[in-house]
Amino acid sequence: MSVLLVIPARYASTRYPGKPLAGLRGATGKEKSLIERSHAAARAVAGIDRIVIATDDERIANHARSFGAEAVMTPSSCRNGTERCAAVAEMLPEYDLVVNLQGDAPLTPPWFVEALVEAATADSTVAVATPVLRCDSQALAGFLEDRRAGRVGGTTAVFDAAGRALYFSKEVIPFMGRDLRTGEEIPVHHHVGVYAYRRTALLRYAALPEGPLERWEGLEQLRFLENGLGILCVPVEAHGRTFWELNNPEDLPKIERALVELGID
Repeated sequence: MSVLLVIPARYASTRYPGKPLAGLRGATGKEKSLIERSHAAARAVAGIDRIVIATDDERIANHARSFGAEAVMTPSSCRNGTERCAAVAEMLPEYDLVVNLQGDAPLTPPWFVEALVEAATADSTVAVATPVLRCDSQALAGFLEDRRAGRVGGTTAVFDAAGRALYFSKEVIPFMGRDLRTGEEIPVHHHVGVYAYRRTALLRYAALPEGPLERWEGLEQLRFLENGLGILCVPVEAHGRTFWELNNPEDLPKIERALVELGID
């Protein structure tokens, strides 16, 4: 299949205005913008035919072009990254699969994205695929601390035995009503905000109204579930690599520390 990778980027974020242009220092102390670092993460993914940054803001588009990225302008009416990807899919109909690598996740390992493309290629019934990462104790502690502090942190996911998504939430789910037994795995999975959509599913999404669960949670992927469109959750492994998104300004030092640890300039 021909694969297009889209990095949606908007300036007017409620929690973090101008986030795509926020500077992050790497291992050598050099500062690069969040969107440039996300583009570098996209370029590390194998099997991608084209990468575009999709935005509705000329500041982001001009900055993207300054470091050699391809930028396309999308309507300001796009309410989320999936709708922005759908707008690009309308403009570029020659791609069978569209990957949404969100512009606030520069630490996304390439194998997370490659696993989605592989899953969609292997099974023609997969309309949407997204990665999930089982939390370790440190990641779970970070989720719980964000909730105690009233911050909107990462997203968690629950899914059935076949990997079909049951729900996504900014709360920590499933609720852990007891302590773990010896050797018992943490049941919480971090939802990694990357998606691979078949073009038909993506265009159908854009034609659907926003649903109540999507509005309450602020999670765009719930529109698929609210309308009976399945999402395959693909388990991935971090292999010792730190993963976190830039959700709030407080996440900046955490991501910068990870860049240093990974030796990323």
